[in-house]
Amino acid sequence: MAKAVVYLLFATALIALIVLSPFKPRRHNAHGLHRRLGFTGHVPIFDPLVSKMEWYVEEKGLGDQNITLDTKHDLVIANDVEEAQEYLSEAGTLNITMRLVSIFPLLDLAPEDGFVSYNELKHWIVAQAVERMIHRTQNEMASHDRDGDRAISFREYLPQFSIEDIDRNDMEHGEAGWWKQQFDNADADRNGLLNFNELRDFLFPEDSSNDRIHKWLLTEKMKRMDHDNDGKLNFQEFSDNAYDIFKNYVEFETGGVPTAEDKFAELDVNKNKFIEAEELKPILHYLYPGELTYATYFTSFLIHEADDNKDEKLTLQEMLHHEDIFYNTVYESSNDDGNHDDHDEF
Repeated sequence: MAKAVVYLLFATALIALIVLSPFKPRRHNAHGLHRRLGFTGHVPIFDPLVSKMEWYVEEKGLGDQNITLDTKHDLVIANDVEEAQEYLSEAGTLNITMRLVSIFPLLDLAPEDGFVSYNELKHWIVAQAVERMIHRTQNEMASHDRDGDRAISFREYLPQFSIEDIDRNDMEHGEAGWWKQQFDNADADRNGLLNFNELRDFLFPEDSSNDRIHKWLLTEKMKRMDHDNDGKLNFQEFSDNAYDIFKNYVEFETGGVPTAEDKFAELDVNKNKFIEAEELKPILHYLYPGELTYATYFTSFLIHEADDNKDEKLTLQEMLHHEDIFYNTVYESSNDDGNHDDHDEF
C-alpha cells in the first residue's frame, strides 16, 4: 500500500509535467503487429479492468456495441463494473493515466527497482491471457454442461449435429466428423467427455501441450500448404507457405532469419528432400501462434515502442508518455475485421 501511495504522489507530478510538456505521444497500432504476424485470435489486453468491462458486455448481450472507453454507452458499462468507477474522469471516460499509475507497482516486483523489465511485463501480460482463457472456458462449461457433471459431451457442446451426422463422420472442414476429431483429440483420458482442462485445450488448441492436438494442427496446416496433395511439402511448397510464416515471426523476434534452403534442410530430419507433418513440429508455435505466444510478442512490441532511452526496461514516465499503446487494442479492436480461428467458428 505504501509503495502504491509513493507511486501515486510521484505520478501526480509526472502527469503535470506531461500535460505541460511539448512532447506528444505517437499513435501506434498494436493491430498492425497483430495483422503483420497473422495472428487471428484475441488481441492481448494489457489492463485486466478492460477485460472485466468486456466480460460485462458479453454477459449483458451487448457484444454488437463497440468498446471505445469514450462513449456514453461505455460510461454505463464503467458505472456497472464496480472497480471501474474510481477511474472515471470528470468527463465520464476511463482515466487510463491513473490506471497505469495504479498498475505500475503491480508490475515492478522482481525486483522493486522503479523499472519494469521485459520479464516483469511478460509475466503480467501472459497472466492476463491465461485469465482470459480460464474465463472463456468457465463460461463455455457453464453454458453447455446441461447435466451438471462438470464435463461436456460432444452432443452437449455441439447439439446441432445429429447422431446421423456423427455416424456419417464427414471430415470436411466444419462438418461433424471434423469437429469430433478435435473433440476426441482434446479428450486426453478417452472417456468421451471433456473436463475443464480438456475443454480449455479444445477451445485453445494452439496453447495446448497435448501431442494429439499438435499432430492434428500440423496435419491441418499441411493440407493447406500441400498443393500437389502428396502428403508432404517439397521445397517450393515449404518456401511459399511455412517458411514465409516462419520468416515473418523470426524477423520480428531477432531480425536474423535463416534462408529457406537452410531451414528446409534443418527440418528435413530424414533427408528425403520433403517435409512431413511431424517434421514441422519445431516451428509449430510459428505456424499456429496461440494466445500465450502472441502475449510474448505483444510484450516485445510494448517495450520497443515505449522504451525511449532503449535500456530495455520501462519507467512510469515512459509508460505515461506512451499510454495510448497500452490501450489501443481497446480503441481499435472494433475496427479490426481479421479472420477467426477454426475453433472459434461455433
